[in-house]
Amino acid sequence: MSPKKTQKTKPLKKIAQTDAIFENVFRENQTSDDNPKSLRLSIDSKAKVKIGNLSRNGKARTLEPKAADDHDTAWQAVLVPFGILNTDTNQLSIYLGQSAETSDFIVDCLTTGWDDHQSHYPELDEWVIDLDRGAATRSDRTQFIKRMVELSQAIGLRIRLIYYPPYHSKYNPIERCWAALENYGNGAILDSVEAAVQWATHMTWKGIAPTVQLVDPIYEKGIKVLPEELERYQPFWHRSKTLSKWDITIVPA
Repeated sequence: MSPKKTQKTKPLKKIAQTDAIFENVFRENQTSDDNPKSLRLSIDSKAKVKIGNLSRNGKARTLEPKAADDHDTAWQAVLVPFGILNTDTNQLSIYLGQSAETSDFIVDCLTTGWDDHQSHYPELDEWVIDLDRGAATRSDRTQFIKRMVELSQAIGLRIRLIYYPPYHSKYNPIERCWAALENYGNGAILDSVEAAVQWATHMTWKGIAPTVQLVDPIYEKGIKVLPEELERYQPFWHRSKTLSKWDITIVPA
């Protein structure tokens, strides 16, 4: 019998609400998928990509081994990949930030994605977004909620934020896209921003090449919204009564 690679399938932790959260994710996703006026997206960021002549401990199918620095300790830049997966069409959009992963960065990417694709959805009423409670997208991140309310009002769509349980973000559909990207780029020498863009552009997800964009702005970390300012946005968003952290509804008016 050939040896088998150990699979990372057993979560380290499980909170009391895990099963209820998963039931909510399945129910709300199914409701969205059955509604022609609802578009379901899956979003997440990937580990930062260091730009330099680094080996990354990868292997490449080349006649001669590629030459990288003997120590992966020096790099010229860092990219922050953020992805949006359209679960209906399997179209993946990858945004490579050159600053920090912040709420503003993520909402700006969502805005750009909608600007690029809204013509395909003239009858849309709603987004349902699958995500996890990352540092920039938590439901108690005031800047994230503020920006999402502003986005909802700008595009005129209701937005549902459907969170996966803690320690189970691997079930978010876009996580499989990141795995495909890493497998495709195994052994690649990403010694420039341009090389990283090409690396991302040339992978495919279910036979479809992603759209890839560089994001230029520099984003400030740690922005918080004062309670009195957030209060102005309160009429436009509310939490689920039973799963307050895991199910958020945002309305445009």
